[in-house]
Amino acid sequence: MSEAALPTEQTHFHYVIYKPFRYLSQFVPESRKRKPLLGELFNFPDNTMAIGRLDHDSEGLLLLTTDGMQSHLIRSKSVEKEYYVQVDGEASAEQVQQLQQGVEIGISGGKYQTLPCEVKRLVAEPKLPERGKKVRDARHGPTSWLSITITEGKNRQVRKMTAAVGLPTLRLVRVRIGAIHLKQMQPGEVIPVTSLAI
Repeated sequence: MSEAALPTEQTHFHYVIYKPFRYLSQFVPESRKRKPLLGELFNFPDNTMAIGRLDHDSEGLLLLTTDGMQSHLIRSKSVEKEYYVQVDGEASAEQVQQLQQGVEIGISGGKYQTLPCEVKRLVAEPKLPERGKKVRDARHGPTSWLSITITEGKNRQVRKMTAAVGLPTLRLVRVRIGAIHLKQMQPGEVIPVTSLAI
């Protein structure tokens, strides 16, 4: 067998991380703003990319890879993304139903109707790590927690959805992507994995 015909094995690297609050889901700094980046959490290899994003004020599960095909698959609508969302006020059954059926939000200057999704109110506050910055004082009124599972990934979609039904988001934590769960991970934790089985 000639050398040109030998099979070549390309090795890719994959990571499961807990993106901390106030970190940017990127490796290249923005020109004017100095905010912490993913590259400060671990010595990632070149060409590592975040699969989707969590905005600056959101936290939780984020997958990283050097495999562009894997990134494309996980960002598709065939993979569920679940979020625990603390909202301002007591979420009513009607508001939960509105979210389940889909709501109109603004995307890139236009209007967008979100797809039907799974939404349920959490009976108890989920056990999550402290955020670092207090969400707000309890004296400012009640809050409630929702589990929202979507297959889309529009910019700040979950925050816009809750706002559309009168429930501004106070804290947002992604806890699941497909079959990969946040479990007991802590903010800033990085777990190298051999594959991203979703």
